[in-house]
Order: sequence, then C-alpha cells, then structure tokens
Amino acid sequence: MVEGAQEHVVTGEDVSASGADAEVLGYRLRSQAKHMRELPEGPLFFGRLDFGEGAGDHSRQSYHLGRLRISEHPAAPPLVVDWRAPVSRAFYQASVGDPQGVAVRRRFGWAPGSLGDSADLTGLEDEHLESDRSSDRSSDRSSGRSSGQSQVSGIVAREIERPRVGPMRDIAATIQPEQDDLVRGDLGVSVCVQGAPGTGKTAVGLHRAAYLLYTHPQRIKRGGLLILGPNRTFLSYISQVLPALGETGVRQSTLPEEIAVHPVRGIDGERAALVKHDARMAEVLRRALYAQVSSDGVDSLAVHDGSYRWRVGAGELVRIVEGVRSEEPPYGIGRERVRMRVVRCIQAQAERRAGPQSNAWVQKISRAWAVGAYVDAVWPRVRPEEVVAQLLTEERVLEAAADGLLDADEQRALLWARPPRSWKSARWSAADLVLLDEVGGLIEHPDGYGHVVVDEAQDLSPMECRAIARRASFGSLTVLGDLAQGTTPWAARSWDTVLRHLGKPDAAVVPLTTGFRVPRAVVTLANRLLERLDVDVPAGRSLRRDGELRVREAAGDVPGAVVDAVRDALEREGSVGVVAADADVDRVRAALGAAGIPAAGPDELGARVTVVPATLVKGLEYDHVVAVEPAAIAEAEARGLHRLYVVLTRAVSRLEVVHGRPLPF
Repeated sequence: MVEGAQEHVVTGEDVSASGADAEVLGYRLRSQAKHMRELPEGPLFFGRLDFGEGAGDHSRQSYHLGRLRISEHPAAPPLVVDWRAPVSRAFYQASVGDPQGVAVRRRFGWAPGSLGDSADLTGLEDEHLESDRSSDRSSDRSSGRSSGQSQVSGIVAREIERPRVGPMRDIAATIQPEQDDLVRGDLGVSVCVQGAPGTGKTAVGLHRAAYLLYTHPQRIKRGGLLILGPNRTFLSYISQVLPALGETGVRQSTLPEEIAVHPVRGIDGERAALVKHDARMAEVLRRALYAQVSSDGVDSLAVHDGSYRWRVGAGELVRIVEGVRSEEPPYGIGRERVRMRVVRCIQAQAERRAGPQSNAWVQKISRAWAVGAYVDAVWPRVRPEEVVAQLLTEERVLEAAADGLLDADEQRALLWARPPRSWKSARWSAADLVLLDEVGGLIEHPDGYGHVVVDEAQDLSPMECRAIARRASFGSLTVLGDLAQGTTPWAARSWDTVLRHLGKPDAAVVPLTTGFRVPRAVVTLANRLLERLDVDVPAGRSLRRDGELRVREAAGDVPGAVVDAVRDALEREGSVGVVAADADVDRVRAALGAAGIPAAGPDELGARVTVVPATLVKGLEYDHVVAVEPAAIAEAEARGLHRLYVVLTRAVSRLEVVHGRPLPF
C-alpha cells in the first residue's frame, strides 16, 4: 500500500487535466503517500472473527482485524479490516450469551515493542462462542478464559498489565464492551463519561475521536475535531494514540492555548480568580458590552445623494437601535443591522420618489460618511480588550455592570490594583483571557468544531465551559472526567452543572466503574479516601487481582525512605513515578540525585524514574508509584484530598506510600 501510494504520485503527474485540477490531484496523492509513510510500524492485526452459518452476508467468512484497513488494491476485499468497521463491532461485543453470529473469536498476542515480525507472535487465544455454549461456559471457567463479559481474556489482561514506559498506547485490541458502546456513539449525540480511575475514559475519548473521523470523514473535515487536555504534559503523553490509529492532523490543545490572544503575564489573587471564573461574570460582561450602545441625544440623520438630501428623523433612529437591541444578536451583527435598517429607511424614501434603486445605489448609501458616523455614535465598534480593561479599572463602570450580581467585596476583588495606561500595556492573567474570550464571543461567534473531546472536564470553571461551548455550538461533545478528581477551586460537584454551562444539558452521563489499569488493592485504598470527598460518584472496582500496595513509615527521614522505595521499584520492570507535594519536589529530586538515581521531569517521556509534582500528575500513569508524604499533598491546597485521590490512583502495578506524618486516610 505504501509503494502503491508513492507510485500514484508519479503516475498522477502524467494525468491530463487543467492546471488547477492537476494541482489538487497532486496534493491529494502526495498527502496520501506521506500519510502512509508516516504510519507507525507495529503488528498489522490483533484479532480474527470466524462467522458461522446464518450470519447473513458474513456467513462462513473470516476477517482479520487491525488498526487500519489493509488491502492489495483499493477495490479488493481487505486482508485486514479496520477495527472501526461495522463488522468489527462483534469482536468487542460478542459473547456466549449473544454470539452475534461469531463462531470463533481469536486474539493474537505480540511481544512488547513488536514491529509486526512473525517471530514476535507470542500466542493466540480462541473463544468458541456458538458451538455447544454450555460446555464452552464450563471449559472457559476452568481455563480462566473469557466467554462472557465479566472476565478479561489472558491476552487482554497481559496487554493491560504490560509495563508503562513512554507515551500512552492505543487500546484498539483491548476495548471492553461498555467502552465500545461509548466509542461508537453517534456523531450528533453529546455524551459525558464519569470514569473512575483506571477505567480508560481518556482512551475511550481518543478512540471515539478516531471512530468519528473514520465514520464521518467529510462532516468532521468541514468542522474539524479538537482534543482539549488539561496541560501540555498530558497532551505529550497522549500524543501518539491517534497517529497509531492512522489519524493525523487532529488538533490537540489546551483551553488556555485556544483562547490565548495575549501572553499571560499577570497573576490573580484567589478571590479575584474565583469571581472571574464565576458564571455571573457572563452577565456582567454582557452588560458592560451593551452599555456601549446608546441612542441618547440622537439627532435626525441627513444623507447627501448628489443634489438631493435624505433625512431620517430622530424618533425613527431611536426605534431602530432599540429594536435591534431587543433582538439580542451578536454585538457585531447588531451593529450591521442598525446600518442596514437606516439604509432601508432611506431606500424606501427614494423609491417613493423615483422608483426602485439599484444595488450599487444601496451600497453607496450604506458607505455614506453620515451613515457610518451615526452607527459609530450609537453602536460603536469595540475590542474585547477595551471592554474588559474598562470594567476592571473603572469603579463606576463595574458597579453599573455588576449591580445585583456581585457584592461590594467581589467588585473590589476584580478591580486592578495598578490600572495600566491602556489595554495594550495590561498584564493579562489567565482568568482575564477567559473574560476576553467571553466578550469576543458576544461580539462575534468564533468558528466552531464538528466535534470536541474535553478531558478532565471536572476541573473546568463555568466561564471556561462557556468558552468551550462556543466552539462546539454547532457540533457535539465528548466530555470525560471524574468528579472525585476535581482539584481546582471551582471544580464541579455535579455533571448537570458542567453540561449546562457547556450548552449540552441533555447529554447523557454514563458511568465507567470497572477498572483495568489500577490493581484492586490500590482501588480499595482509594475508595476509603473517596468516602471523605464531597462528591456523589460510584466507587470504582478493579478486575486486576495482581498488584501490590505498601505503606512505608519513615522515622524522621522521608527523603531517605523515598530513595529506598525507588530502589525497590527499580528491581522490578517498568516505569517509576515519584509524586510529591509541589513544595517537596526539589528536595526529593536532590535526595535521589545524591543517591545516584537519575530522575527526569514529567515532560521527559520514556525515562525510567520521573519526579512529578502532585499538581501535574493528573492523567498520567506509572507502573510503580511512590507517593511521598500524603499529609503534605492534602494540606497544600483547598481541595488537597481530591489531589491526593488522584496521586494514589496513578499506579498500574504497585503503589508505595512513604510518610513521616499521620496518614489522612
């Protein structure tokens, strides 16, 4: 296929067509060849379906399944079927109770890091779903294989438990039935996944993106697809999943990057940040913007047309402004409506006097200096920066816009301590950028995406949700998160609130509670802490009976105990994540360095030992996690217990808790 794509580039140069057509064809062929060359190497298939009699079009057919469709010729039957194709769904959903026409489901095991060489095939596992179901149930129980949906096959279990080194892997070979239902959801339907730690909610979101790109390529191409993560560390970790599934060119970003019209140079106090992220600020900003509109003191308008002069009375001009304002269009559209209605009044006068007027005449009147001056006076052109800067510097303006919405203390918290000379010299904070985006959306709606995947959504503020809603106003959302892992001061306690601010109040909330990543002992510990968190979410459970939990009490030497814990972890296979309160990270890294243990930062993927601040560990996973001084993590911020819950659930195989102070659980 790679060679064929390159050959098409060469032969396409001789195709007779117009210059423009040839250029378009050449671009498409070169893009396809580049896409094929850049596909990651790896095993070309991971499963096979053998259908029995009575399976309709698939009766007595066999299909290999892989991460993308492979065929000798585009029109030829595929040698490997894409995991997203309709026929592939039976691979994830079929069971003894509901075989869906499948006689045998085969899973292939490959050596870690395999590029697909046949020598790397480590095993295969057959599940006989149709023939003699009762004996299958018995034999499957005795062999430990999964014929239903309550167990995980041996190959799947080994793949899930494989050491985590480097970036996140795709899960196309190990998708479970409840995950598959979410992945294959309709494009027009928004969904919210409340996922307990280790249930694969991030992987579900990424695979749903890949599925939608495969199923609706033209619709997604028109609007685009956006993946929103909490930070760059997280995006680096997940960056290889979609390319491994054959999907490139998808925008993966953070919300601050999406709304970054200015660099962040200012820092808000906690009180100011809380008010700026509050949903009430949307109405405050709307009032501040539309306070620019005023028809007070409007005189009649005279417009010269050659030797004639048209006049619009003051009363009619006031009615035009008030009429447009009552319709509540975007500010920029409202401004143009005022212009066009004034022109329409003049046009009506001209047609009563001299009959129909040409489009050129209408355009001339629309561009007339007097009309433009009137529109600028009653509905001035404004920039978001001007509106927000005026609101945050002028007490009188803020008081009028916040009347009945914010109390006096909240208004004082918003005012800049050192007002800049102009908005161009302002030191905008991260929260200010959210306000600017809100005003920008009121002036003119931004271009939206066909679909947006939002991860760690429980940490979004109402105003941040509104920024995302504007980008998904004509598309759908996949919302991923866990209320128990909410760590920001404005973290949600209910998905209903988040979905309302995201503009998708009717989106279904689907819980994922069965974990495949976190061992049972670790989940049990985390569930004890979950009981102390102020959220109503179901407790997680794990299908993993392996794994290890150890609590190490340090007698006055926590750094030394951390070094010992890391040395123990290094005797086993896999990555080691050392997670500490942000204030303790340097001390921990220094202790490891003094002991001769090199430790990387969270942005250095592939390192054996990584020291991670607790505030950056969300969404990451390590084979072995050393959690340093849980009490310090819990006390470092207002929602510290939620942060600790995140820290405790990052382990794939082994968690060791090192403490010198009493444990908060």
